[in-house]
Amino acid sequence: MEKKWIDLTGRIVIVTGGSMGIGEAIVEDLKNCGAKTAIFDMAEPKPEALDDNTMFIKLDIRNKSEVEAAVAQVVERFGTVDALVNNAGVTRPRILVDYYKERPEYELSEEDFDFLVSINEKGTFLVSQAVTRVMLEKGKGVIVNMSSEAGLRGSVGHSCYAATKAAVHSFTQSWGKELGKFGIRVLGIAPGILDRTPANNDEKYRAQAYGRGMGTDVKPEQFFKNYKTSIPLGRPGHLSEVADVICYLISDHASYLTGITIPVGGGKD
Repeated sequence: MEKKWIDLTGRIVIVTGGSMGIGEAIVEDLKNCGAKTAIFDMAEPKPEALDDNTMFIKLDIRNKSEVEAAVAQVVERFGTVDALVNNAGVTRPRILVDYYKERPEYELSEEDFDFLVSINEKGTFLVSQAVTRVMLEKGKGVIVNMSSEAGLRGSVGHSCYAATKAAVHSFTQSWGKELGKFGIRVLGIAPGILDRTPANNDEKYRAQAYGRGMGTDVKPEQFFKNYKTSIPLGRPGHLSEVADVICYLISDHASYLTGITIPVGGGKD
């Protein structure tokens, strides 16, 4: 275990979507800072991620009864919940209409819409509601919602995804106002471009390129090179940099912060 850079010893933290990607980095950082973690995910985490201070519950965050049962399991094992990181989310790059009239499958469908809203919005709501009931009993707690740069500014080819992340940002603002008087802080984080590049055959990457007028044959390195030029710091972010901000927000060092979403995007507009 690495040396703690901020002390979260004994904090009990639920991380949705904590088995891979940003979620995996968040769990690792929290554990390095002394927290005990509960991973809520459909995907199994790596075996080495689980230990006496880390539990995994497989569930669908769109299912209210599953969510409530999972939170109860965390309380049964660890005694309480001190913080929640609503990290679970999905994306499907889609355009409103196929204005190039070449790839109708990249047009936003009702099924796409329902899928994105059900996980990114409904899932965030259900887990937050269940965890808030626990936090109200103790009179304190922290909820960190994962929004997105797209949710704050919009994004070509990502209108529905951006809208769901804007909703998450609005949850943060509203819940911060609602729950502050009960000692519960609610904060958001909005990552920008991170250092993960899709493979050439990644259909999500192809849809995104098509929606931005780049066709579907452009190589990932060229696609992301164009992205990087828009970042004042000149590089994509690291997963650990997102995780570090979350650890800070959960800590007592951020005790006077609530109801805001913090962009972590290298200064990109």
